[in-house]
Amino acid sequence: MMKKLLASAALATLTVSSMSGADTALIEPHILAQIEAGKPMEMEYNIKASAWVLILPITGKANFRVTMNKDTYAIKSKVKTTGLADILVNYDLEIAASGYTHTDGLDTYAFVSQNKDGKKNRRVEMKYLKDDFEMTATPRFGNLGDPAATVEQALEAKDPVTALISFALEPRAEGEDPCGGPLKIFDGRQLTHLHLTNHGMKQVKSEAWSGRAFECHIRMDKVAGYKAGEADKDNLSGIDGPLRMWLAPLPNGAHVPVRIEAETEDIGTVTLQAAKLKFTPLEN
Repeated sequence: MMKKLLASAALATLTVSSMSGADTALIEPHILAQIEAGKPMEMEYNIKASAWVLILPITGKANFRVTMNKDTYAIKSKVKTTGLADILVNYDLEIAASGYTHTDGLDTYAFVSQNKDGKKNRRVEMKYLKDDFEMTATPRFGNLGDPAATVEQALEAKDPVTALISFALEPRAEGEDPCGGPLKIFDGRQLTHLHLTNHGMKQVKSEAWSGRAFECHIRMDKVAGYKAGEADKDNLSGIDGPLRMWLAPLPNGAHVPVRIEAETEDIGTVTLQAAKLKFTPLEN
């Protein structure tokens, strides 16, 4: 469950750990507009997760490094969790995604994920073509779900890491709901839509940022690629109540998730927080 939170949770030089909500009055050109104008940028974004079972900790982390040029982007990510038995097995995932940079977001071209959990160690490779997509899984999936995602549905979505980073960077028009969405995510098998509801601004704190942030509640729509009957559950397995996410409005126009909380049936509150959030201009 936590690995899904990390992987589906799955930023001008700016180390956001030194920022507060009051700094957001210093508005800059939107980051994607800066990149489109020929100012490439690197984003470093790290998330830490924590929970407890009795007196024993369960931890996880997800690291993202995003290189964005005028026309293309590349993302490298590593997700790792440690835990107990069936509650949270050791989990080690490396992900790479690349594609196209636009002023309104990022679009996937290629996606590779390599699981190193000691079980199936599955590798998934995917490419988005003009009117189709290619997907190879080694070892192969036993099935592609009931129902399986259609080509049209897959092409409307983005891979998991691109979906998260694009969501954080996409500009919001004046008066537009900052929670945005829905996020349409496709990992080569499972197609999921995340619907977000705005619950106003709240004071929030994480290692990388503190200040007033938008509180968004998330509802999952398991559209395709799931086991028969699994799609009827409108949330992650084991989640009791809404999945809550806080978006920090940054001076460069980004709205980055800095804290996520979920109440679980087995281990209580699982908290994910941004541990590092930084944008660095790159040499042309």
